[in-house]
Amino acid sequence: MTPTQSAFGAPPMAPKGSPRDLGGVASVPAKPDPRRVLRVAHWAGVGTALLAVAVGLPVFNLVVPETSALHLSGFYVSLIGKILCYAICALAIDLIWGYAGILSLGHGLFFALGGYTMGMYLMRQIGREGQYRADLPDFMVFLNWKEFPWHWALSDSFIAQALLVVLVPGLLAFIFGFFAFRSRIKGVYFSIITQALTFAAMLLFFRNETGFGGNNGFTDFKRILGIPIATPQMRVALAVLSGLVLIAFFVMSRAIVASKFGRVLQAIRDAETRVMFSGYDPVAYKLVIWTLSAAMCAVAGALYVPQVGIINPSEMSPAAGIEMAIWAAVGGRATLIGPIIGAFFVNGAKSFFTAAFPEFWLYFLGALFIAVTLFLPHGIIGLFRRKGVER
Repeated sequence: MTPTQSAFGAPPMAPKGSPRDLGGVASVPAKPDPRRVLRVAHWAGVGTALLAVAVGLPVFNLVVPETSALHLSGFYVSLIGKILCYAICALAIDLIWGYAGILSLGHGLFFALGGYTMGMYLMRQIGREGQYRADLPDFMVFLNWKEFPWHWALSDSFIAQALLVVLVPGLLAFIFGFFAFRSRIKGVYFSIITQALTFAAMLLFFRNETGFGGNNGFTDFKRILGIPIATPQMRVALAVLSGLVLIAFFVMSRAIVASKFGRVLQAIRDAETRVMFSGYDPVAYKLVIWTLSAAMCAVAGALYVPQVGIINPSEMSPAAGIEMAIWAAVGGRATLIGPIIGAFFVNGAKSFFTAAFPEFWLYFLGALFIAVTLFLPHGIIGLFRRKGVER
């Protein structure tokens, strides 16, 4: 760690007596350096990630023969696709927690809303191939529904549902954030309220009369955009798309945190009251980044559902939001790349332990989290930074 960098990548403390000094807390630079968005090494990493996602996944799964040791099976393609979606969520959490000091434990709600919105379109794509051979989804026929409810009106249009994936969770986040931030609710109280919101939504979606499949949710998807969904080519295409979206969100996030807007967010995180005295409105800044973070999670949910083939209210459980925060903490918050690493590390370990030690995997994961807390307080990325300083 260099003298000009705080523990989590926050802006340095302004020198006493400098024009930016606000009682020892750094305020916003007058003109952010655009070169800080992505350095040469960062661009090289982005290029490598693009090659791995856009070329590596298709080649090793579709081109390399199954008899080869280099072949990537369909199981691992689906697993990588799922973790890429989780990584988007971890990145979204880092934007609000690491750079704005807003800890949300309810982002599982936005993830699930994006998944349900895409799931509605996928259910309409089933057509008359369901168990009851009806125009309505099977669960509606079972419940003796005669027509689609009003909120399914646009569900047969991919473009409309793709827009709603962002608009519905974004609008909910905006309304919730407006009242919460205007009331100056923050810290642990804000975290508890986000969990309460998520839990209330989960109970609502469990009800059959809401038109979302009750506790079973949506499943048995057949196709997307008229293309069969259960094919190796579609499986790879969805995983590649998830990777490309993650890379795009990462570049966008780097641009945000390196801009003046990002500097204001970090100043709000460190000393919100002093930022207010400087003439900035913290509510507006927090509301924008909060809504953007929710929309990112919703996009991740929309990409996740066709890959796993199911969406139900369990995705809204309070545990889901806590897990997202854990990914960011394990990887190293306020670093952007750290939470992505944390999502891959935690979920990769979870996948391994559940297969190798099904009866003890929870103990392994608990030990993992304790070890990271005790020995890596700045996350996995902090370990690499510390080694760089020691050299």
